[in-house]
Amino acid sequence: MDFLTALDGLVGKVGAFVWGPPMLILLVGTGIWLTLALRGLQIRKLGYALYLALVKRKEETDEPGDITHFQALMTALSATVGTGNIAGVATAIAMGGPGALFWMWVTGLVGMATKYAEAVLAVKYRVVDENGEMSGGPMYYIANGLKKPWLGAIFACFASVAAFGIGNMVQSNSIADAVHATYHISPTVTGIVLMVGVGAVILGGIKKIGQVTGLFVPVMIIFYMIGAMYILIANAAEIPAALGLIVEQAFNPTAATGGFAGATVMLAIRMGVARGVFSNESGLGSAPIAAAAAQTKQPVTQALVSMTQTFIDTLVVCTMTGLVLILTGVWSGGLTGAELTTVGFAKGMPGGAHIVTIGLVLFAYSTILGWSYYGEKSIEYLLGVKAVLPYRLLFICFVGVGAVAKLSIVWNISDMLNGLMAIPNLIGLLLLTPVVVSETKQYFERKAHEGSTSKNENIASSVATPSED
Repeated sequence: MDFLTALDGLVGKVGAFVWGPPMLILLVGTGIWLTLALRGLQIRKLGYALYLALVKRKEETDEPGDITHFQALMTALSATVGTGNIAGVATAIAMGGPGALFWMWVTGLVGMATKYAEAVLAVKYRVVDENGEMSGGPMYYIANGLKKPWLGAIFACFASVAAFGIGNMVQSNSIADAVHATYHISPTVTGIVLMVGVGAVILGGIKKIGQVTGLFVPVMIIFYMIGAMYILIANAAEIPAALGLIVEQAFNPTAATGGFAGATVMLAIRMGVARGVFSNESGLGSAPIAAAAAQTKQPVTQALVSMTQTFIDTLVVCTMTGLVLILTGVWSGGLTGAELTTVGFAKGMPGGAHIVTIGLVLFAYSTILGWSYYGEKSIEYLLGVKAVLPYRLLFICFVGVGAVAKLSIVWNISDMLNGLMAIPNLIGLLLLTPVVVSETKQYFERKAHEGSTSKNENIASSVATPSED
């Protein structure tokens, strides 16, 4: 026990160092760099990206890939829309004040450029494995783009282990705690049900995961948003003042009030950036693994779809959670994490606590599905396709372990490994920025040429028709 306590303390210190100001600056700085290099593409092309992601339903099923654009987006969203949207936002505001939400917005906005670049590279440098499935992500674009397979292996090593923590045990433990607190169901029972539910999906591979998340993720997000919208509409008159408070306290220290201990501008920035990155995972290198499976010949098409993931996760879902906490006035009561969000929803609407509990269960379950794929593709890079099935079976077993385990050390190890994952990925993104810019330029030049050609053909047709008469 003394050894585990000491190890927990050591891992916690390493994790705190890894996630210190240099890492947060590097993550946000990379997003700013890519935003400048792409001339604010995530803002200029957001409407078109949302159209591709949510409206255009014609899928090019004859193109290389395993799942549709939409399924790839939903698989990535399944992993990112999770406890961070419920507990992470609450922690940021409870510790950094309402201003922390502003810095989450900033992180999300520049993170969209990061997520775009990750997906461009993931599709461009993906390969077909021995089973005929697509494999891609940071390990491949680092190995095939940068020609540094050893650095790709380092990423894959961190990701394959991190999946058991942040993408597995932490999530199943959160589900077990929430279900036990609200419905008094034993964590053991929850763990068994989760193992069956997870196994039924991930043993079918990415096509099964894509099919399930394509149906399940939109429903779970809409379910949670309906609850939040009820509270926002009921307090609609106070929303402008809440938004003003968020912007004001992003640049002015928040004084102590009620159970709130007070915060500085730096604390608001630190909490907003840290929880924003935790929520949307931009720069960590996880989401491009799912993007690489999309059916497409065009890296930019999937990249535009992928960047909407960060928009939906941080600028929509996290914002709604944050506004609920501020509008209901619970943010300054001294609570934090999922408990704070539960109290906020309970105060804002009848049955609000159930919305949060069910939302937490759905979000965490979907995160397990998404991260199982990230982990298996990472282990496949290291050990080959024969390692995938044993990895899946082990992953399923750890879902049950996580439901009943005490997870202090698991949380710390997960945080540390997530941060270590980001380092090789960010190196790859920064050094391969010219490739991202070139692919983007060629894509939009080709689209402009196709549009011009189509327009000229229509004109020619309309001119020729009268003469034929």
